[in-house]
Amino acid sequence: MKTLEEQLTQYARYHRSKRNIQTHFIGIPLIVFAVICLCARLQVGLGSVTLNGAVVVTALSVLYYLRLSVALGMLMALILSVMIWAAVPIAELSWVGWIAISLGLFVMGWVIQFIGHYFEGKKPAFADDLIGLVIGPLFILAEGLFLLGYYTELEQHIVQHAGPVKP
Repeated sequence: MKTLEEQLTQYARYHRSKRNIQTHFIGIPLIVFAVICLCARLQVGLGSVTLNGAVVVTALSVLYYLRLSVALGMLMALILSVMIWAAVPIAELSWVGWIAISLGLFVMGWVIQFIGHYFEGKKPAFADDLIGLVIGPLFILAEGLFLLGYYTELEQHIVQHAGPVKP
């Protein structure tokens, strides 16, 4: 399995435009929240316990993030838990309301993403490696932490191997 540095550097190679990264700060959370909203309505039985699908998908994602970095994985667990909490009322809406909100957010998120990639002049990372769909949220968390002055060694590693962020 690739390391955190390898995964984020690979993803960063598709995201060196400042405008593209900025659009991802909006687009990726919208997409992730939309997927959680869609999954939250699904019921998954595990023995005598019933979980909604969002909990299962989030748990699997968080296990992967924890394998890459315990600290970042725990932050992602917190963020995704808040998203699940916010998604439950949407999942409890009528079928039409649930689908309209979830798919509307999903489409809006992807439109914003593709606008960012237009600025970048590159295709999305997941076009070459589907793991990019899972790494995207972690990349945005890392970029946010870089802006706050955290994980400077990780940021330097990414810049050294993927190149600097351009205006």
